[in-house]
Amino acid sequence: MRLDAIVVDCRHAASLARFWAAALGWSVAPYDPAELARLATKGIDDPEDDPTVMVDPPVDGDADLPVLFFVEVPEAKVVKNRLHLDLRAEDDLEAEVRRLEELGARIRNWEETDGGPWCVMLDPEGNEFCVMPPDDEVA
Repeated sequence: MRLDAIVVDCRHAASLARFWAAALGWSVAPYDPAELARLATKGIDDPEDDPTVMVDPPVDGDADLPVLFFVEVPEAKVVKNRLHLDLRAEDDLEAEVRRLEELGARIRNWEETDGGPWCVMLDPEGNEFCVMPPDDEVA
């Protein structure tokens, strides 16, 4: 058994998928002619209106990484996530936080423990995630 996908409920799948693809350096799954035809049978003429969007890990990365799958749901997020992603900055924690803010994330708060500081952030739809310091900065 292996983890195949991490599914995120959201209000607008295409825009949230683009945020996470940019945040991780991954890519939104391409819309080939067959996928566009499948969407058309559902009355969807523009991928921007696709209610289910997949984000693929890098092709040259770990083959066992799961995809991220964004699914539009009618209800709004009202409470704290029961599951969240922890991202590890590769070089500079504060620079990574600024980059994510430029992509549309917001800082919720900064935390610190014996392992050093990390940032709790909110994606464009308010889903919590953490940005951890580079491995070489962890005490």
